[in-house]
Amino acid sequence: MIRLLLSAGATLLLLSGCAGGRLRPLPGLNQQLNQLGQGRSPSLAGGWLALIAARGNGRVQVQLIDVNRRNPVPLPGLNRPDALPISVAVDQNAERLAVVRQREDRTELVLYKRSLQAMQLLPMEPAGVPRQVSFSADGRVLAVEVSRGGLWQIDLLEIP
Repeated sequence: MIRLLLSAGATLLLLSGCAGGRLRPLPGLNQQLNQLGQGRSPSLAGGWLALIAARGNGRVQVQLIDVNRRNPVPLPGLNRPDALPISVAVDQNAERLAVVRQREDRTELVLYKRSLQAMQLLPMEPAGVPRQVSFSADGRVLAVEVSRGGLWQIDLLEIP
């Protein structure tokens, strides 16, 4: 019992030590992000931030920001007028973006390769409805939240 209390106390002390520093917003970058409109589904890797932004005109798009230069980066061929992005993930070099999007009557997972300005549909096997996506730290694996038969599952997909 005493060990449990000491262990809990030590854990509390360690956690409070971690929380001692104050979070500092990045004023210039935060203001720029606010100008993009409403943002959601952020993915931060290396010096890159991918997010889904709803502009004042009601158009919802995937945006990519070079955090170090504080510049938006063009994504030709990614944002289609007939597709609604739901979730986005960026790899550490911003070469690839994975996007879950709704298009017509289906939800799909696509991989966008920036250097080629091309998209590849990634089929879900067994069939399912993707909802969220994220890259592994090294960018070789995608973790995808998928609904199958009313149950949420996680699929790990190796990216060639």
